[in-house]
Amino acid sequence: MFEKLRIHEHMEVATSTGEHVGTVDHVKDDQIKLTRTDSSDGAHHYIALDNVEKIDDNRIYLKQGTPIPMGAGQN
Repeated sequence: MFEKLRIHEHMEVATSTGEHVGTVDHVKDDQIKLTRTDSSDGAHHYIALDNVEKIDDNRIYLKQGTPIPMGAGQN
């Protein structure tokens, strides 16, 4: 398990295979809020902290099968 406090602004969020999903804006409650500027629809998207598999350097890897919000990481 990881520590929520290790997640900080501007960290990259990626799928389990390393595909870019987005960039952390901040952590809100039990969700990672992704930046709007890193999405194709210009909206904030959220990823539940339960979907985080690991944190490696400045990158957050999601668990395999995590649903990726529409518009996230497609900019």
